[in-house]
Amino acid sequence: MSPLLRRRRTTETGPAEVGPLEEGPVEVGLAEPGPWGPAPVIEVRSLVKSYGEGEGAVHALSGPVDPVTGDRAGVDLTVMQGDLVAIMGSSGSGKSTLMNIVGCLDVPTSGRYLLDGIDVGGLDESQLSLVRNRKIGFIFQSFNLVPRTTALAQVELPLAYAGVKSAERRRRAVAALSVVGLADRLDHRPNELSGGQQQRVAVARALVTSPAMLLADEPTGNLDSRSTDEVLGIIDRLNATGRTVVLITHEDEVARHAKRVIRLVDGKVVNDVRQAPVDGLPPALRDPDGFAHAHADAMQITEQYTTQQFAQPAAQPAVPQTALLDTTLGSEQR
Repeated sequence: MSPLLRRRRTTETGPAEVGPLEEGPVEVGLAEPGPWGPAPVIEVRSLVKSYGEGEGAVHALSGPVDPVTGDRAGVDLTVMQGDLVAIMGSSGSGKSTLMNIVGCLDVPTSGRYLLDGIDVGGLDESQLSLVRNRKIGFIFQSFNLVPRTTALAQVELPLAYAGVKSAERRRRAVAALSVVGLADRLDHRPNELSGGQQQRVAVARALVTSPAMLLADEPTGNLDSRSTDEVLGIIDRLNATGRTVVLITHEDEVARHAKRVIRLVDGKVVNDVRQAPVDGLPPALRDPDGFAHAHADAMQITEQYTTQQFAQPAAQPAVPQTALLDTTLGSEQR
């Protein structure tokens, strides 16, 4: 029997137990908030992740450091239901480490992490596996599709692991593929789909278990510009229905779609900007015309910069052979 996980909610007098997490399949749809309101989907407090010890330790996540004591305050982060958050940073900034911890793929050195009201710090590997299956929908840069497996079977996989019966698996998988515009590609295998279509299968697979959040790691990194727009459009529409989405990206153009943009540098949050209200539409849907014009301007600037950077140097005028000969003879006479 699968272990029971317990939700927690915060009251004025502290955390309180609110009963077991249901073990049956969760229907695709929005979660109903309780009378106290929805708990944050992500609640991170004083999170530190270090590798090694002593002077040689590498602090992938540290937060601000106390100048007197040298103590590391850790990273604090709260993501509410319905938000669309982009976490940005260059290589080594800590964004991948934070994603792994938020995705229950790694554990912090210290600090506390609650996922949809569940304190994951004390869970064993079996319980963490259950949380990943029920609470998180993963979308990866490299799609991570199973070779020689149809789109329908790919999307059914998480439901099979959750113990959902065959007929119900198919119904929900077909519905998820319809949401991403692939109802006519149910029997297609990865080698029969474009890169954009493969990523849409991955989005459907992430969506089908009705998770608390979608966690997307560089979801457009392997896509062309047209497929990028298609996938980001799907994410925008999913968020507009109340889905919580966390994007890990280094691309400003992707971050423009987020309601909130968090930037990490050297394991610290250095910037946290709200671009749209949590309970409103994402920026691309709030003002589609303005967003499209800004997108076109950004693409034009990028194209001009690329053209300048990679332009061939101007050809030098050819020097007549007679002139070269005259120059050579003249230098010999001198």
